[in-house]
Amino acid sequence: MPHNVLLAEDDRAIRHALERALTLEGYEVTAVADGVEALAQAHRNPPDVLVLDVMMPGIDGLQVCRVLRAEGDRTPILMLTALVETADRIAGLDAGADDYVVKPFDVEEVFARLRALLRRTGTGTSLSGPGTPGGGDVPPAAPGQVAAAGLRMDVQARRAWRGKRELELTRTEFELLELLVRNAGIVLDHPTIYDRIWGYDFGPGSKNLAVYVGYLRRKLDEPDAPALIHTVRGVGYVLRED
Repeated sequence: MPHNVLLAEDDRAIRHALERALTLEGYEVTAVADGVEALAQAHRNPPDVLVLDVMMPGIDGLQVCRVLRAEGDRTPILMLTALVETADRIAGLDAGADDYVVKPFDVEEVFARLRALLRRTGTGTSLSGPGTPGGGDVPPAAPGQVAAAGLRMDVQARRAWRGKRELELTRTEFELLELLVRNAGIVLDHPTIYDRIWGYDFGPGSKNLAVYVGYLRRKLDEPDAPALIHTVRGVGYVLRED
């Protein structure tokens, strides 16, 4: 069965072009022009994935995202944005978006990001199974859970804790943290992380991974507690408790 995409974009030319491209790619597309219509369609016929323009009149893409997340809707959301500053991207992640594409974009990049989001729906992504070496003295995780460096994750329930504090994570943040926890103590290079999380290596010029790592660090950090995600300059990232 083809996946259903709900596309909300107020620019008619972009909306029609992207709707046509997605349809030719094999998706079933419902295209609307604003956030009000997007919410109505999402409630009427829940899609497999949403593609939301950030800047729309009335209810914008960020507001649509916030409403759906507040309702407990975990459908993957890809944001389309002309805003390129890190603060703008963080605003999208704060709203609950899973990924973003900056305009002007290559339609092949949109396809790649949608494939990655749909592939990750309802399942975790990992390089190795539970029991990966590293991560210090962490009690064995219960079935369906992974743990390392004072972190515990319930993969099936998609919940995560540092100590007793539960973390509020977006889908992409959860997938990235799970990848690091399962491979605690192992340095994961940039191409590997891009491939496992997004299914596509966006090249050395992309800041996508750095944005997500920075945001995840802010959610993990605690006063007087050791940092958990470490940068290995020129290589990638590693999870360990120093």
